[in-house]
Amino acid sequence: MGRGDIKTKKGKIFAGSFGKKRPAKVKPAAKAAPAKKEKAKK
Repeated sequence: MGRGDIKTKKGKIFAGSFGKKRPAKVKPAAKAAPAKKEKAKK
């Protein structure tokens, strides 16, 4: 359960991979959607 364990979040960060435990771009995608809607209204 450390950096060598790819099934954990810490292991995925160390390996540079994404998956169920470490999703790719969760918060940035949520913030980008409302910004695009505001630009469309203008």
